[in-house]
Amino acid sequence: MTSETTETLEEHRFPCAQCGADYRFAPGQGALVCDHCGHTQQIAPPGPWSGALKELDFKAALSQNLPASETEVTRVSNCTSCGAQVEFDPTIHALECPFCASPLVADTGTHRHIKPRAVLPFVLDERAGRQAMTDWLGKLWFAPNGLQDYARKGRAMAGIYVPYWTFDADTQSRYSGQRGTVYYETVTVMRDGKPVRTQVPRIRWMPVSGRVKRWFDDVLVLASASLPRRYTEGLEPWDLSALQPYRPEFLAGFRAEGYTVDLETGFGLAREKMDRVIERDVRFDIGGDQQRVGHIDTAISDVTFKHILLPVWLAAYKYRGQTYRFVVNGATGRVQGERPWSAWKIAFAVILGSLVAGAVGYGIALNEGLM
Repeated sequence: MTSETTETLEEHRFPCAQCGADYRFAPGQGALVCDHCGHTQQIAPPGPWSGALKELDFKAALSQNLPASETEVTRVSNCTSCGAQVEFDPTIHALECPFCASPLVADTGTHRHIKPRAVLPFVLDERAGRQAMTDWLGKLWFAPNGLQDYARKGRAMAGIYVPYWTFDADTQSRYSGQRGTVYYETVTVMRDGKPVRTQVPRIRWMPVSGRVKRWFDDVLVLASASLPRRYTEGLEPWDLSALQPYRPEFLAGFRAEGYTVDLETGFGLAREKMDRVIERDVRFDIGGDQQRVGHIDTAISDVTFKHILLPVWLAAYKYRGQTYRFVVNGATGRVQGERPWSAWKIAFAVILGSLVAGAVGYGIALNEGLM
C-alpha cells in the first residue's frame, strides 16, 4: 500500500446492545452472545435469497477487473515461522500463532484481498471441539502420555475460519487410447513331467478415440499453506450446501485466516482434481476389460469461482521442543493431526510381543512333545 493510495480498512465490531461489551458468535445457535451479561441477539437474515451464491468471473479476477466492491482491506499479522496470515482484533498486540504456537506480535500490516463470498458457520463450540480432539488422542496407543495430558489440560483451542477457493467449469475433452478385451487361449504346459492343456488369458487391444463432457461444480481447493494439505483433506467432506452468504457477524469472536494461495495457483490445483475425474470418465467411455489412455485434450470454459471460509478448531502445542498440531472440523467433528510416537511404549510393546510369542512357542512345543 503506497502513500498515494487511500485504502478503506474493513474492521467490524459488534457491541452488546445491553452492556456495550463485544458479542461473539455462538456456534449452533445462529446468534450473537455477550459473555459479559449473557444478552443474545439473533443474526438478521440477509434478505431475499434464493439459496444460490453468486459466482465471480475467473478471467476478470486474473485481469484485475473485478468490481471494487468485491475486494477489501484487513489488518493482518504474518507469522515468520509458518507463513500464516491471520486477521486479528486491533486491540490485541501480543499473542501466539494459532497454527504453530510460535510467539507473535500483531503488527499493523494490511492485506487487500477478494472478499469472502460465503461462510460455513461453526456448529461445534470449543468444548465440543476439544472433546473430539481428546477422544482422538485417546485412540493413539503409542502417543506420549505427557503430550496427551498436556493437550487435555492445555489452553482453549482457537476457532479459525480457513480460506478456500471453489471453482466451477465446463469441460469438453477429446481422447485417444486403446480398449483391451480379455480372451483365452488353450495351451499345453508341462506339469510333473506330463503335458497338460490349460487356458491362458490374453488381451486384444483396439485403438479408440472419442469425447467426454463434464460440468464441474464447487471444486474445493485449500487457499492456505499454513497447514499440511493432508490434514485439511482429512477433514472432508464439507457440506457446502450449508454455506451462508458472508456476514461478518459469523466471525465475531473468531479469527479469520487470509488466503496465501493466490487465485491462479488455486485454479491449477483445481485443474489437477478435474483432470483426475476426466481421466476416469475417459476410461469409462473407452470401456472393455482394460484401458490405455494415450492422450487427453481438454477445452475448459465458463470458469467461475468463490472465496469461502470454513470452520476449524485448531490446537498447536509445543512439547519437548516439537510442535504438534490438531485440527477439528468445526461442523462435523472430524479430527486430523500430527501422529506423535512414544519410544518407550513402542519398545514395551515389542518386548511384550516377543514374550507372548515365546510363550506361545513354548506351549506348542510342549503339546507336540518336543520338550
